[in-house]
Amino acid sequence: MVVSQLPSSAPVDQAIADLLERQEERESGARTYARSLPILPVRAHGMVVEGADGRRYLDCLSGAGTLALGHNHPVVIDQIRRVLDSGAPLHVLDLGTFEKDEFTTTLLATLPGGPDGWRLHFCGPAGTDAVEAALKLTQTATGRSGVLAFTGGYHGMTAGALAVSANVALKTPLPPAAFEVTRLPFPYDYRCPFGVGGGMAAEIAARYAETMLTDSHSGVVPPAAMILEAVQGEGGTVPAPDGWLREMRRLTAVHGIPLIVDEVQTGVGRTGAFWAVEHSGVVPDVLVMSKAIGGSLPLAVIAYRQELDTWRPGAHTGTFRGNQLAMVAGTATMRHVRENGLVERAALVGDRMLRELRLLQGQQTAIGDVRGRGLMIGLEIVEPDGPANPIGARPAAPELARQIRGECLARGLIVELGGRRDAVVRLLPPLIITDAQVDTVLARLADAIQAARRAYPGTRA
Repeated sequence: MVVSQLPSSAPVDQAIADLLERQEERESGARTYARSLPILPVRAHGMVVEGADGRRYLDCLSGAGTLALGHNHPVVIDQIRRVLDSGAPLHVLDLGTFEKDEFTTTLLATLPGGPDGWRLHFCGPAGTDAVEAALKLTQTATGRSGVLAFTGGYHGMTAGALAVSANVALKTPLPPAAFEVTRLPFPYDYRCPFGVGGGMAAEIAARYAETMLTDSHSGVVPPAAMILEAVQGEGGTVPAPDGWLREMRRLTAVHGIPLIVDEVQTGVGRTGAFWAVEHSGVVPDVLVMSKAIGGSLPLAVIAYRQELDTWRPGAHTGTFRGNQLAMVAGTATMRHVRENGLVERAALVGDRMLRELRLLQGQQTAIGDVRGRGLMIGLEIVEPDGPANPIGARPAAPELARQIRGECLARGLIVELGGRRDAVVRLLPPLIITDAQVDTVLARLADAIQAARRAYPGTRA
């Protein structure tokens, strides 16, 4: 049953409740967003999502960062409609098409360091498969198996991608990975693993990584790759310091270790650069892409330096590598982002939101930290009256964060949580967000935090 088929006598609220109940009965216990966002979207345009009950929401989740241009942007819809009306095949495996050629030309022109010297591989239509491809590629090219990964990292839910991810709760029920992963500390300023914070934390983290690679008794066998995010997304919106990222590039180059940068969530302008590594001037050996690269449709690609192209035919394959609709949607998205200054706008709007949220932080002790880059922003929610550790961080408050998310939804604002103990409120608005929408998002969020504080037990309002 869909909303448009509801009998006129059926109360919409009851129909929605019945549908959500059927979803809970029929679908797996692994559902996530459906649990925290109990709405039934029926229409969407730009940043606005309309539910079956007629309520409208400002979407600061954007398909977990997939919707660079928001929902149903005209340039995307026009290109999808053009291909549908043309009679072109929609499923072509990995055959060449004019649509693919246009996509690859457009994509290569955006890559760090310019379009030359790269090879592209189309993967199964999800970022996690692109991570698997990157790992297999570097293992094949180097003849090694181990991987260097980082605390707080998230790279997907398939076996290899989960192995290099850091969330302990996701990994605990599963057997060990088929290859060795060495976990290095990511420079996370607010909850510094070394208890110092600031620039010193990044320096120590870089020194630690160098020691692991140079100490003959570190226990680290030369690895096939290092994988990292320039801004950790699910890890709590934690940007990598530019100097630290440049040092990781230097170390991997010196030791002959391919550097994989996962830009699944950061790519296509979200951080105020087309690719987040551009902030630091780093050119990786492998760039992992998905989400926004498909213009709202499933698509995943890796770009890698041509000297790594030692694969034999069929070394990494998949049925749905030829999504023509995603390619034309992705081409339209990339071009629109570049031609309309949306990268620069993401930087400007993100800076403004960070400034205003830091002012809010000064008024709300429940906000322990405000951080991010461009339109990838996180607020770490803490116990308002909790004890601070020696560098000023207070205990995470996951229940309060959940209450804030709920109060946001009640006010027509969609946000999600991430980070340690899911205590970081994450904002991923589309790059087309207007100034008026920014004002509304900030006002609704501030009001939601205040309301959640009043209802939160054991704290002062």
